[in-house]
Amino acid sequence: MLVAEVSQGDSAGRGESVPYPRYGESVETAAALLQELAPAVADGLDRVALQHRLPPGAARNALDCALWDLEAKLADRRVWELAGLAPPQPCTTAYTLSLDTPEAMARAAAAAADRPLLKVKLTGDGDLDRLRAIRQAAPASRLIVDANESWSPEHLAGYAAAMADLGVALIEQPLPDGADDALTGFDSPVPICADESCHDRAGLDRLAGKYAVVNIKLDKTGGLTEALALKAAAESAGFGIMVGCMVGTSLAMAPALLAAQGAAFTDLDGPLLLAEDRQPGLVFDGSIVEPPEPALWG
Repeated sequence: MLVAEVSQGDSAGRGESVPYPRYGESVETAAALLQELAPAVADGLDRVALQHRLPPGAARNALDCALWDLEAKLADRRVWELAGLAPPQPCTTAYTLSLDTPEAMARAAAAAADRPLLKVKLTGDGDLDRLRAIRQAAPASRLIVDANESWSPEHLAGYAAAMADLGVALIEQPLPDGADDALTGFDSPVPICADESCHDRAGLDRLAGKYAVVNIKLDKTGGLTEALALKAAAESAGFGIMVGCMVGTSLAMAPALLAAQGAAFTDLDGPLLLAEDRQPGLVFDGSIVEPPEPALWG
């Protein structure tokens, strides 16, 4: 995890990100980008200029969210007020079941069967066995499946109808980014969501006709500023919205909760998957997550 802090006088803003090797990032490379930008920040670099100084990714996310937090503290207002948003409401987050054998995943599902939305990590061969075991163990939960780019077009064609019968509400990134032209013209009985294929507004047009939903993650968009802009553009283009996360603390989830308002799917369970969250953190009541208090962020 990477935390950026920007201070002015007695006020300090913080933002957290999770550099992701899938996108060629590490904590070291992201921290180096922020160190290079430190003199410009000291000279007054703002969020608007930041969008042109760093590419979308974890480094920009941490700094963008820190600048939002600092701006709110200096103005003695909440971030959603500064952004022209309505006060955020509690959200129901998905809870992730890690990839394992059908038997192990069924045990995990049974332990989480009271949660209304489960996100199931899949890998290709054997996935229907996993899903059937999970459905039997958690009959009342809505299910999202996340293939993490692991399926072939044959997997998708063979699985989609069965997954619809099992009550799956969303299939997330079934095919590899760059190989998803195979989705064009595929009439899926379950909505398909772009994750690795969707980063910011620049790539939105190429998703049309392939995906019904886009997964907005602040570590991909490069912060809340672009996340809100991507959400507006995606909604205008007719996409459904999912807001997701990497595995981070409550500080990383707090700004994402603003983007998650009104989203069809929210997946901000990062703190629930950690051995220990930062304090103060977000308040979780089962799968219900409350908006952040000012002591945490924003």
